[in-house]
Amino acid sequence: MVERTRLEPLGRPLIRLALVVIVGGVAPLVDTTVVNVALHAISADLQVGTDAIQWVATAYLLALAVTVPVTAWASDRFGAKRLWIAGLALFLTGSGLCALAWNFGSLVVFRAVQGFGAGVMLPVLQTILVRAAGPTRTGRVLTIVMLVSTIAPIAGPLVGGAIVNSDSWRWVFVINLPICVAAILLALNFVPRAPAQPDKRLDLPGVLLLGIGTAALLYALSDAAADSGDAVIRIWTPLVAGVALTIGFIAWSLARGTRAAIPVRIFAHKAFSSATATLFLTGVALYGALFLIPLYFQQQREMSALAAGTVLALQGVGSLLTRWVGGVVDRLGARLITVVGVILCAAATLPFTIATAQTSWVLLGIALIVRGGALSAVNIAITADAFTELSREQVPAGSAVVRLVQQLGGAAGTALLATVVTGVSATAGTVTGFHAAFLWSIGLTVAALIPCIFIPASRPTEPAAHTRTR
Repeated sequence: MVERTRLEPLGRPLIRLALVVIVGGVAPLVDTTVVNVALHAISADLQVGTDAIQWVATAYLLALAVTVPVTAWASDRFGAKRLWIAGLALFLTGSGLCALAWNFGSLVVFRAVQGFGAGVMLPVLQTILVRAAGPTRTGRVLTIVMLVSTIAPIAGPLVGGAIVNSDSWRWVFVINLPICVAAILLALNFVPRAPAQPDKRLDLPGVLLLGIGTAALLYALSDAAADSGDAVIRIWTPLVAGVALTIGFIAWSLARGTRAAIPVRIFAHKAFSSATATLFLTGVALYGALFLIPLYFQQQREMSALAAGTVLALQGVGSLLTRWVGGVVDRLGARLITVVGVILCAAATLPFTIATAQTSWVLLGIALIVRGGALSAVNIAITADAFTELSREQVPAGSAVVRLVQQLGGAAGTALLATVVTGVSATAGTVTGFHAAFLWSIGLTVAALIPCIFIPASRPTEPAAHTRTR
């Protein structure tokens, strides 16, 4: 019989804190997809080709990956509040400079500055909320963040498309400025100051091994679907280097123990290890399909990019319908929600494996709503569950790992499904290519059921390891 945990009210201070930090979190969460829509306009204005323009996205992604491992140490060394404000200021600066970029080279450099800011902000946002909530309230408070993070990749194309259609691409960066300014002012007044640990030493070898290793893996995955004659240099070399550096980091971390940048011993916690494995696979399903679905509507249903983005927003509607999930997770645990969500996500993808130009819009629309709701529920449940067994000291490292795993899963999903579509379409036709890619998406989604077996069946009732906000 499942043990039921009595729900403790969130309380106004914690709700206010969640709303305050999510104001800043909106900027990097939406930025990536907004900028992706503007890439064609940027390419034409700055007179660069398709191969080069990808660096506007790649520079941001690589800078983010290199920065994330540092945040676990910096959160303790300087305090999460200071680091949060520093990340906002860095993202603000990068956004302003991108809007003023005078050529392609300067834009790429300034996108990296943005990426450094995002690499600080996203893990620290999670650290602040998890520490404040404690295990018995984490699911509900993270529901706010996860809903925004699920809707952001869907809303981004709509915002980006509207901006590019009506004005200069530079405005996709300008819109970040008032958001960041407001977030800094709110943080100064409402984010509690956590005690800093000035004697905390940086594990520089560990940071370099993990940061560069992750960046190499992301670079390889981002190029994996490209039709390139120099695949050994562009894909396999960074892929092998990334794997080698990651293995080196694991060995270094085991030797360093608790002094490591990211102590890999946190994977000894069953809840955390099963959660991260599930997050990787759901990241593959979510971001791979975010690439695949609008492409299907544009190529097979002859819709414009903006119209396809509007249809994709139905997944956001589904996400809004799962706002109740956090309370269930806090009471009963994550296993039931995760298993049901994974199964529903796979089932809702099935119509796309047989869809043609004549397939009912109603059927596909319902499938998108169910799919969005299921993925949102899974991500809320599993992210909350990841932190239940971690101590206060382990939360920053856990936040960094969760962010890196989601980035890698998203990059892997996009690369894999793009490769399947391209490869199968070349020999069997575009429709067959899409059907095959959606079948792969279902298979990868169902694979997430394996780590779900190891998710603890109930929630802990003692929140002593966490700091509370009342």
